[in-house]
Formats: sequence, C-alpha cells, structure tokens
Amino acid sequence: MSDQLKGLLITMMGVLFVVPDSLFIRLIDVPPLEISFWRGLSTGALVLVFVLARSGARSVTAALRGGPYAYVYLFAMSGTGILFTLAVSHTSVANVVFIIASMPVFAAILSRVFLGEAISARMSLTMVAVFAGLGIIAYGSGETEGASLTGDLFAIAVSFVFAVALTAARKVRSVSMVPMLPVAYLLCAVCLWPFVQPFQLGQAQYYLVALHGLFIAISSVGLALGPRYIPSAEVALLILLESVLAPLLVWFALGEDPGVYALIGGAVVISALGVSNLVVLMRKRTKTGPIDRAAL
Repeated sequence: MSDQLKGLLITMMGVLFVVPDSLFIRLIDVPPLEISFWRGLSTGALVLVFVLARSGARSVTAALRGGPYAYVYLFAMSGTGILFTLAVSHTSVANVVFIIASMPVFAAILSRVFLGEAISARMSLTMVAVFAGLGIIAYGSGETEGASLTGDLFAIAVSFVFAVALTAARKVRSVSMVPMLPVAYLLCAVCLWPFVQPFQLGQAQYYLVALHGLFIAISSVGLALGPRYIPSAEVALLILLESVLAPLLVWFALGEDPGVYALIGGAVVISALGVSNLVVLMRKRTKTGPIDRAAL
C-alpha cells in the first residue's frame, strides 16, 4: 500500500469516527459539563494507552518539556473539549460544525500576528467569503428552531481556541504535540471534576459514554497519523466532510432540521474553504510533478 493511500485511509477513518460526536452529545442525557468530563476522561485514557504503546512515556515527557507554547497547546486543546460540548448543547449541530470549519481562517490571522506569516491574496478572499457565511449563520440563529446566538458564540470560541492550539504547535514544530493530546483530554476531565457529579449515570448512559470516548479516541489517532502521509491541503479537504456529514446524521437520527440559513451560510463557508484548499493542492502537485506525487 502506498503512503498516499495509507494517509487517505487513516485520515478518512479519523473523519468518519468524529462525525457522530455531536450526535453522542445529543443522546447522552446529562448536563453539558458532565459530558465534557466523560468525553475527556474516556478519550484521554484510550489515546494515552495508544501513545504509550506506540512511543513510550518519553514522548509525553518530551512534549511536556516543549516550553511555554507547548502549554498553550495543552490548555487550548483542553478548553476546546468544554467549549464544543457547550456549543452543541446551546445551538444546532449544523451551526456548530459550519462555524468550526472556519478555524483555518483564525489560524491564518494568528499565524500572521504571532509567527509573522503573510496572508496571501487567496486566503484574504477566503476570509471574506467565510466571514460572510458566518454572518448568514448568525442571522439565521434568530429564525431557526434549536439555534441560538449564545451557542454560535461558543462555536466561534471553539474555532478560535483550536486555531490558537494549532498556531502554538507550529511554534514548537521541533517537538511533536501528539503525545500532549491525551494529557489535554485528561486535564479537561480533572478541571471539571469538582463541578460535576459524574457517577450518577444510568447503565445505558455508561454505554453511550464509553462508545463516545472510543469513537473520539479512534478519530484523534487517525487525524494525528494521517497527515504524516498526505499533504495538509488534502487533510483539510477530507476534514470538511465532517462539517457536511455531522448535521446530516443528526437530522436523520433526531430530525434536527438545520434551517435554511445554516445550510446557505454553511455552503458558503465550506465552498470557500474547499476551493481554497483545492487551489493549494493543485499548485503543490504542479510544482512537484508526477514523480514527486507518486512518492507522497
């Protein structure tokens, strides 16, 4: 199996296993912070077992010694686990995933500010289109049942904080932040423990919580390993599938209508990001040529 095919399959696995994330949050009948606690605890434990088996404890300690930016990554990734659950609990799933898809735009802005990277004309046009799409989604939150501006703001916070984490990881690119991921999940659970009553779940809820953690753990591993074999633009295109499939899954399973404004705004966001990533991918392949492409 070629590295290209391996990367596509691993990344696709990561994307498909994260699609039901919002559905699990809808199905688990406990307060949002308790869902965040269990999501962090179960996912963190499973991913930590994988990291220790694959790389050993030294990889975790090396990541923890990565300096201040490593800890920015740690706390930012931990925070996204809480913010995501709050977002899904306060607005429609379609709004959440479409808004979070805007994360590359925030990452570009943060990279310009903190890493001194220029924002290309292509990314500038992408930003205009994405923010227009977000405006449509926000406008529709007052018109669509189940959507709210509060939840939309939580989703924007997820997108921004996730972009902070990725920018911090690029700042310390000499040290892999993958072993820091389970630590971030577990930190989320530890921080929430004093504020929740997690051990009052019914038997059926425990099954859902365990399955939820398993799905997110598999997704985390897939999305961490896949990009090692394929270009980042291809990864970004595959990840956009989650933004399309997640609201469709919740719509099919629970009858949650995303609303016309979310669909229009989401289409604008996804199209802008998709076209932007396709342009990057085509430029890269044109430069590398057929021989280099085969070696990816």
